[in-house]
Amino acid sequence: MKNVLTTEINDQPILAGSPIYDEIHQIVAENAPNVAKLNTGYHTPEQIRAILADIIGESVDDTVHINLPFYTDFGRHISLGKDVFINSGVMLTDLGGITIEDNVLIGPKANIISVNHPTEPHLRRGVILKPVVLKRNCWIGASATILPGVTVGENAIVAAGAVVSKDVPPNTIVGGIPAKVIKQIDV
Repeated sequence: MKNVLTTEINDQPILAGSPIYDEIHQIVAENAPNVAKLNTGYHTPEQIRAILADIIGESVDDTVHINLPFYTDFGRHISLGKDVFINSGVMLTDLGGITIEDNVLIGPKANIISVNHPTEPHLRRGVILKPVVLKRNCWIGASATILPGVTVGENAIVAAGAVVSKDVPPNTIVGGIPAKVIKQIDV
């Protein structure tokens, strides 16, 4: 995972007003026009991948398919594998890092979040970063939410509307709020 920030995070909050916090906001402001461009007007799949490459700062494989609109707040900490399908209305809050491995499917309006806030009221404008990893062949259902620090295991399925706050074992189906294992997948 590439990290465009100049400071190591180490699970410590990034406090509002700190130099790294200001650097984050500068990158967000620089990337906002690309996100707006992506979601305005018609684009061919090739154009979508080219704009997305500008947003994430690395090439996007020709096998990646994105249905618009697509949302991200930071962009530079998204890593995409091959044969990834992202349906319309997906939000990737990626400052903490989001890795999407090969053959992953993400349903419409799913939220994948790698950022949280401190619980202390006087620190809440700061952020805590924890990476999210979607392993090979996993499927994230429509309107599911994946919270910071979660790894969704290989071949796993997250049911529509689930809220995932803990790692999902490989070859399982999880659902509910909070998500729990509801079935094993035979592979």
